[in-house]
Amino acid sequence: MKNQDKKLALLGNASIPTALLAMGVPTMIGMLVNAFYNLVDAYFVGGLGEIQMGAISVVYPLGQVVVGLGLLFGNGAASYISRLLGHGNREIADKVASTALYGGLLAGAVLITFSILFLNPVLRLLGATDSILPYAVTYAEIYIISCIFNEFNVTMNNIATSEGSAKTTMLALLTGAVINIVLDPLFIYAFHLGVAGAALATAVSQAVSTSIYLFYIFGKKSVFHFRIRDCSFTKDIMAEIFKIGIPTLAFQLLTSLSISLTNNAAGNYGDPAIAGMGVVTRLISMGSLSVFGFIKGFQPIAGYSYGAKKFDRLFEAIKTSLIFSTAFCMAFGLILALFPEAIVSLFTKSDGEMIRIGAAALRANGFSIIFFGASTVYSSLFLALGKAKEGFLLGSLRQGICFIPLILILPPIWGLNGILYAAPLADVLTAMVTVFMAISLHKKLNKMRSHSLPSFSANAF
Repeated sequence: MKNQDKKLALLGNASIPTALLAMGVPTMIGMLVNAFYNLVDAYFVGGLGEIQMGAISVVYPLGQVVVGLGLLFGNGAASYISRLLGHGNREIADKVASTALYGGLLAGAVLITFSILFLNPVLRLLGATDSILPYAVTYAEIYIISCIFNEFNVTMNNIATSEGSAKTTMLALLTGAVINIVLDPLFIYAFHLGVAGAALATAVSQAVSTSIYLFYIFGKKSVFHFRIRDCSFTKDIMAEIFKIGIPTLAFQLLTSLSISLTNNAAGNYGDPAIAGMGVVTRLISMGSLSVFGFIKGFQPIAGYSYGAKKFDRLFEAIKTSLIFSTAFCMAFGLILALFPEAIVSLFTKSDGEMIRIGAAALRANGFSIIFFGASTVYSSLFLALGKAKEGFLLGSLRQGICFIPLILILPPIWGLNGILYAAPLADVLTAMVTVFMAISLHKKLNKMRSHSLPSFSANAF
């Protein structure tokens, strides 16, 4: 059996635990390590001082916007590709993959150019204070330009996973992370480059990850060809990519907005508050990205099963994913909640106020993140099934619909505690909505399973 056929057999025929572990764990490990090297950045930059730590915290959401464009094309295409492969339509799937890759690179280049041209006002908008701004500019000038590599990597991450190549994604992320971890202390301290060294280390690591994906493409290890002539920016293909991709981008933009609002609110309590909340954001991102990585393995299985009308397989995948993701969130959350001071202390020399603020926020988030696994499974499931509105609604609750009103209302009423507990309260509200939406979805899927459905075209996906 050809390697490409083995990948598709994994999506459609392997046992669910085997398929989920084969697809989800490599991507989860890759994203976990990827998130870890973001923490390593914070660890080494934290040794420079709280102002430098605040600088990379301010720039962080800008990088997430660029990543959002990769997700717009990559995740939007991945959902469509999985359903097309389940329906047996490889020709259209090949066009979708090429369109997503080159379309994402073009959009990323435009956004990066705009960000560099208006860098100072953008960083001010993201919460940079007078003391933080010079360091933020130094870091961002290198980091944002290098995001073109990350744009490519995020798009390929989704496409490779959609065809069953989770190990390639893990290799690309893992290699980049290891290189970043090695280069950080070398560039920051040995070469005395400071925050510029941290940005340069990230740029090199992202370029190496890109080279691995290029080898995957030109080595013809993919089901797809990624030829420019295969790009097809037709109404049908772009509508399917954007149907899922735009909600994903909106979710990423809401994430960046929520971080910016947190930074602005924390700015009222000084640079230690911005630095402390920046550490918490990266730590929580480490857990959430790990869950996202695992669910990346669940999505193509769900989409493929739905496209092939294998509803029993779909239900088993949902159940197993819920168990695995919730167990991880409980373990990760307990570690954060039980040892918050010790964890935050790793990112500062001796700033007691930063430790106090960061530890309080970390403890609260540690208890609330246990709900994150279930909400992520169902928001990803809706997108995998092509139900963009429901996926967007559920995915945007935690970082947008619930969080934004809370971060705007609570701090004026509750002071610093309003900042610390806005995200945990948003987690609880999101979990409540997830229960109702999950019950409704299961009723519809059960009805579809119990009735034979007429055949439908690929565009129906």
